Amino acid sequence: MPDVAAAREATAARLLKISAGNSYDPGIDIDWAAPQPAGLLYAPERRLSLYGTELWDALTPEQRVELSKHEVASIASIGIWFEVLLMRMLLRHVTGMDPRSGHVQYALTEVGDECRHSVMFGRMIDALGTPAYQPAAVHRALGRYLGATAGGIQTFAAALIAEEILDALQREAMADESLQPLVRMVSRIHVVEEARHIRFARDELARQVATAWRPRRWYCQIIVARAAYTVTHTLINPQAYAAVGLDPARARAAAWANPRFRETLRWAGTRVTTYLQELGLVEGPAKSVWRAAALI
Repeated sequence: MPDVAAAREATAARLLKISAGNSYDPGIDIDWAAPQPAGLLYAPERRLSLYGTELWDALTPEQRVELSKHEVASIASIGIWFEVLLMRMLLRHVTGMDPRSGHVQYALTEVGDECRHSVMFGRMIDALGTPAYQPAAVHRALGRYLGATAGGIQTFAAALIAEEILDALQREAMADESLQPLVRMVSRIHVVEEARHIRFARDELARQVATAWRPRRWYCQIIVARAAYTVTHTLINPQAYAAVGLDPARARAAAWANPRFRETLRWAGTRVTTYLQELGLVEGPAKSVWRAAALI
C-alpha cells in the first residue's frame, strides 16, 4: 500500500505542476465576438453522422454547414452534462480524504478545470446561436445513478470514455484549418487541458482495478459498458437534424445505420476501448453493450 500511495502522490505532483504552467482562461484567450466565416464547416465533413447517406446527399451546401454547427453544439451540450457528472463523481471520490495530499488537491484542480470547460462550451453554444441540447430521460437517469453511487472504477472509467472520445474528435478539429476558427480554438484549449485529466484517470483506474475484488470488477464491467452506450448515443441529439428540415427519428435511424458514422465512433473510441480491454473491463456479457455502443 505505501507504494500505491507514493505512486498516486507522484502522479498528482506532476499534474499539479503542469496545471500551474499550462492552463487557459477562455474568457480572455478566445475572441468571442469574432465573426464566423460563411461557408466554413464546424466539424470535418467525414465525421458528421449523416455523411455518406442519401439524406446527406440531398442536403444543400448551406444545410450541411448548418447541420455541422448543430452537431457540434449537441456534442458541446453533452460535454457539459458529462463534465458536471464527472465533477460530482470526483468530489465524491475525494470526500473524506486528506486535503493535504496532492491526490486530493489535483482532483480539486481538475474540478476547477471542468468548471471552466463547461462555461466555455456554454459560451460557444450561445455564440453558435443553437439550442443547448439535453440527453434523453433514460440517460439522465443513469447520470443521476452514477453521480450518487459511482465508486473508483466506475468514476474513472466513465470519465475516460467521455474524455477520450471527445479528445479524438477535437484533436482532429483543432488541426483542420478548413473549419470555423471558434471551434478550432475551443477544441485546442480543451485538448491541452484534458490531456492531464486523461493521465490522472488512467493512472488511478489502473490502481483501482488492481485492488478490486472479482465480483466488484464484474459489476463494474456492466456499469462501465452502459456508460459507454450512453456516451455514444447522446453525442448527436435527434433534434439537431430538425434544424435542417429533417425528420429527427428518420435521420437518427439513418445515422446509426451509417457505416461511416459507426466507424467514426470506433475510431474516436479506439484508444480508450483498448485500454479498458487491457484492464479486463470489456469482457463477458458487457461486450454486447459495447457492440451496441458501436465501440467494438
